[in-house]
Amino acid sequence: MDAAQFFLQFAIILVGARAGGELATRFGAPSVIGELTAGILLGPSVLGWIQPSEIIRLLAEIGIILLLFEVGLETDVGRLARTGKRALLVALGGFVTPFVLGYAASRVLFDHSVLVALFIGGTLTATSIGVTVRILRDVGRQNSFEGQVVLGAAVVDDLLGVLLLAVLYDFSLSGELAVGNIGRLAFFIAVFFLVAPVTAKLVSYMVGHYRNVTQIPGLVATSIISLVLVFAWLAHAIGAPELLGGFAAGLALSRRFFLPFGAALARNPDFAAEVERDMKPIIQLFTPIFFVTVGLSLDFREVAWSSSFIWLFSLSVGTVAIIGKIVGGLLLAGEHWLTRTAVGMAMVPRGEVGLIFAELGRSSGIFDSTMYAAIVLVVAYTTLFSPFWIKLFYRLYGTRDALNRSQSPPVT
Repeated sequence: MDAAQFFLQFAIILVGARAGGELATRFGAPSVIGELTAGILLGPSVLGWIQPSEIIRLLAEIGIILLLFEVGLETDVGRLARTGKRALLVALGGFVTPFVLGYAASRVLFDHSVLVALFIGGTLTATSIGVTVRILRDVGRQNSFEGQVVLGAAVVDDLLGVLLLAVLYDFSLSGELAVGNIGRLAFFIAVFFLVAPVTAKLVSYMVGHYRNVTQIPGLVATSIISLVLVFAWLAHAIGAPELLGGFAAGLALSRRFFLPFGAALARNPDFAAEVERDMKPIIQLFTPIFFVTVGLSLDFREVAWSSSFIWLFSLSVGTVAIIGKIVGGLLLAGEHWLTRTAVGMAMVPRGEVGLIFAELGRSSGIFDSTMYAAIVLVVAYTTLFSPFWIKLFYRLYGTRDALNRSQSPPVT
């Protein structure tokens, strides 16, 4: 792709994302649906104007990293800590249940091999943090109790997904499990989340000190973006998803962060507000690219629509995918059933994370083209339809006293 062609495609993506988001909101749907639909229309499924090239995928990756940075920046760490046990319970339930159900359905109903069934179950464990957070933001629930539970659970889901992906990849190559590699990866991830906040706080202190000295504007934005990208690189280097680096940076720079060096930023709320103000237009530019790219990655022309297997398999596995995540939310003992249902529903979208599993299965020869298309269709079900039923759910029940009361549970 030459430079001129990329410039045109980039402009089309930006305009398409904006137009799709505007149309979606005018029809009462979340804007993320419009952006995903724009990607489907522009991509190989319909018009075929844009192929998801490597440079577009990199821009989309920056978009999801910056979105998770903003999520971390706006997260109330105290509330997130209070939901820690609940988030862990939801993550484990929403990870194990769809994995077991997906594996069982693949083996019992469709007689697939053990390796194929494991990859299908693995695909169903994923939760797309980006899609989920955007949906909750569109319905105004990102800072609610269930929003914080879902955020914590989705982060844990991503970590577990990385470990599972490493296990399945090793298994597909060697036919045996390398437990030592998985333990080493888990250790590196734990060290990263301990060191990253301290490093980010030191950088924030330095930027806050020198921003009044420099005569060149843009120090805050340049420094923070550099920090986020370095954290993303470090996360990738240890085997974790890059987006977790952005989330860690956002958490550390949050004005409600109280780990070491947190007091320095807490005493200067103006600097925290300046970070949010300077970063917002950059985040708003890159984030829609990610959601359009998710739509570009779905090629519905590969689906053999006349095949009964495609429909039977995708609907069966799609049902299992939805039930598995909702069961994870229902494990929140002591919470109102509305809250538990809301949490489970918000964990359903698979998005780009499910596509990563599907692509690895295809590229390694585990999935043939028909199986890959069916898995992509399952990812599409959970990603495209979730915003509609979540918004309908909150329209019907969001103002109920029982749901509102569970936004601020007592500290445990």
